[in-house]
This record gives sequence, structure tokens and C-alpha cells, in this order.
Amino acid sequence: MGRDVPALVFTREDRRRYRIKMQECLDVFAQMLRESRFESERPRVGLEIELNLVDDEAEPAMRNSDVLDAIADPAWATELGRFNLEINVPPRRLTQGGPDAWEGEIRAALNHAERGARSVGTHLIMIGILPTLRQEDVGESALSENARYRLLNDQVFAARGEDLHIEMNGVDRLRTYADTITPEAACTSTQFHLQVSPDEFAAYWNAAQAVAGVQVALAANSPFLFGKELWHETRIPLFEQATDTRPQEIKVQGVRPRVWFGERWINSVFDLFEENLRYFPALLPLCDEQDPRETLAGGDVPELGELTLHNGTIYRWNRPVYAVANDQPHVRVENRCLPAGPTVADTLANGAFYYGLTRALVEDERPVWSRMSFRAAEDNLHTAARDGIDARLYWPGMGEAPVAELVLRRLLPLAHRGLELSGMDAAWREPLLGIIEQRCVTGHNGAVWQKEMFHRITASGQAGRHEALRRMTQLYIDYMHLNAPAHTWPVD
Repeated sequence: MGRDVPALVFTREDRRRYRIKMQECLDVFAQMLRESRFESERPRVGLEIELNLVDDEAEPAMRNSDVLDAIADPAWATELGRFNLEINVPPRRLTQGGPDAWEGEIRAALNHAERGARSVGTHLIMIGILPTLRQEDVGESALSENARYRLLNDQVFAARGEDLHIEMNGVDRLRTYADTITPEAACTSTQFHLQVSPDEFAAYWNAAQAVAGVQVALAANSPFLFGKELWHETRIPLFEQATDTRPQEIKVQGVRPRVWFGERWINSVFDLFEENLRYFPALLPLCDEQDPRETLAGGDVPELGELTLHNGTIYRWNRPVYAVANDQPHVRVENRCLPAGPTVADTLANGAFYYGLTRALVEDERPVWSRMSFRAAEDNLHTAARDGIDARLYWPGMGEAPVAELVLRRLLPLAHRGLELSGMDAAWREPLLGIIEQRCVTGHNGAVWQKEMFHRITASGQAGRHEALRRMTQLYIDYMHLNAPAHTWPVD
């Protein structure tokens, strides 16, 4: 969904042509899979980070266009809300230059962007949900100026036919309605990309699904929304509800949501793209001029534009991606379940854990997905989002266990092994996975720090609820720039 689209009204003919083109793309994709026409010799990893913009008082700043002009770097782009930006970090080999090189590259890019943001009176913050965001901040006027967001908004509500209902219970209770999809902009995430061969895709996707709950529990960083203290990773239920095209009557019939964990382990990357066409009507039926059959027959690589655009409007927590780079097609897993932040150090630790653990699970003689129901993996995700690092999750051979115990006893050694298989020696692994270990030992991550600091400020009796959230957010930004992992952040 990163491409620009025109503002227009779709006709029945548009939808008929798009459906035909999507099927043609799927057929060509199947042919390419059969003929092994994919880049897999030099697999790479990638990273996207979504960020919020705030003013000097840590309140949301609706200035993304101005900030982009000030940054003047094509790696940066708008996101759904005018208080959002996204950076696409260039892909690389996992062990290229060592972890310090990747961290240095990311921090340099963020520091450059922060200088640009400051020049127009704003600041960047990496966090799952901006704590100072109020419901009145996410009205229609908060949509970014790019026409694709307006068009997507219109299509979601045309499909739904009524306002969005947002409801969740945590420490506090939230019940509200929205007449735009802009509440989705409150959800800012980190997205890890992993290029794999088509033959290995199913195993890596299954592994990513199996560990999604553990990832979220360890990295939770979104406990507040609209002034309410809700789930440790409120971003998960908010994103599921803020993009739901189903009115209640359709929902109870079992129609699948567009933010989707899935419903089964897969055997091929083809399974996921086929499900996209089978289950989900097109939101943006825009046809490319390229004929995928003719392009492939002529010896060129088809973009499969309709297939990829449709895929971009189905928000799986682990999304399949088809792309063409340097005239070579490839497939990759886009891991989308983690929040942004708190620091670059935390982000790279999360990445090392994910890349190492999935590699080890794929190499296992008895895959975890053969010993674990798909429903258990989905339940783990929502339990982890609700309870964070205090969650108890299911894992084969351990039953239901505290996530810290599960990670320390079983999964962290696997992550070390997976990184070692990927060519990362102990000197590189230890600092990264040591952050994960210490989160488990201390029981502290970004969400826990936010909650504890908020309650400490309110307990002083010197600040009301929103003022306490604002002060906490200012402190968060200070610690974020120090780049010390969140489990080390003081609360007193």
C-alpha cells in the first residue's frame, strides 16, 4: 500500500477488470514458482520503522509534510496520520558489517531526521502508541494529504456501511466510535523483513506465526490510548478494530477480518496469495497496464501490480511479500506484529531474537508447527498483547508457562543457535540477545516502564491524568535518545 493512487470513484467495470487481472497475476505467480524464477542466493533482511511526531510539549504534531521537506531523504515517507512518518532502512545481509554497523546506520538516519524535525518545531518518537494522543486528534483532518489514504478511508467505510466500533478492557475501559480510519494511525510499528527462497517460505512463515506471541510479550510498548490504560500492547486490538470492514452482521457470519492472523499452517507462499483472492474483495481496484503473461513470456519480470496492491490492503501480522529488485523477483516474510521503539538498541535486539529463533525453528527436525495448533499460536498473540511480559503462553513440551521462563529456558538458546547458523559469532550475538535476557530477568520492557512511570507521577498528586502522560512521554523521549535499553530505564 506504499504506492500513490489517484482520487477517483470505482465502477463495477473497474472491479470486474481488477478481479480478472488479479487471477492472471496469481496464475503467473504460480508459473514463476514452478519454474524457480526467484532470487534466493543472497538473502537479505530489511527494516521499516513508523514514528510519531510531537511538539516541544510532547503533544501530537500534525506536520509530517513539513518534516519530510526538512528531512529531504527518499528513505522517509508519510504514513496514514499527519502525525506519523516511516523510514525504510536499506536491506542488507544479516551479518554485513556486524550489528554495530546496522545500529550506526539506523541511528545516523534517525538523528538526521530529528534535526530536520526540530527545524520545524517538532520531534520524533519511536513508540507503539503516542500516550498524549487524544481521540479528537484522530479525526478526518488528521489524515495525511496523500490521496491514497483518503481513497482507502472511503473504501473501508463504503464496505462497512457504518462507523467503526472500538472497544477494549484493561485497567481502564474504552468504548468509542470513529467515522474515519485515522485511529489506525495511532498504531506505529516496527516491521522486520526476511527474504527467503520460495521453497523455504512456508517454514519461515509458520515459524514466524508460532513465535509472534512471544515477540509481542517481550517487546510490548503500547499501554495507553486516548488517555486510557488498556493492554500492554494495545496496538494489536486497536489495529484489528480500526481497519475492520465488517459490520456486526457480517462478522457473526464468520467473514474474515482484513487484519488477520490467519487460520492454518501453510505449505507454500502461494497459499497466502490464493487466500487473498478467495476471501477478500478488492478495496482499491486499480489496474496496471502491464500484462503479466506477456511480460513473463517475453523474458522480463512481471511486477504483478494488482496482486501486490491487493496484498497491501490485507494486514496479516506476518505478511507475504512479492517484489522485484534489480530485475530479480523475490519473496519475503514481513513481520508486522511489533511496536516501534523504545530505542534502536531494543529494536535490533528484537530483530536478532526474531531472525535467530525463526532460523533455528526452521532447522529443527520436528517443526514446532507440527506440535502446536494454529489456534494456540493465535491465542498466544492476544494473550501476549493483553498481559505483556507477564503473560503465560503455550509452548509444546512446556504447556502454559510464564513468557520469561519460556524464553530463558527454551527460546533464547534457540535464538543463539539460529544466529550462529546464520554466521553471527558470539561476540555479535551476546550484546543483542543479552538485552532480551535482561528483559526477562528484570520483567521490564517499554510498556512496563510507561505504566510504572505514569503511576509514579500521578501518585505524587501534582499532575492530572493527561499531564502525567505528557510528562512521562517527555521522559521517554529523553531516554530514547540515550539509546540505553528500556529495561535499564529508571522509574524513581
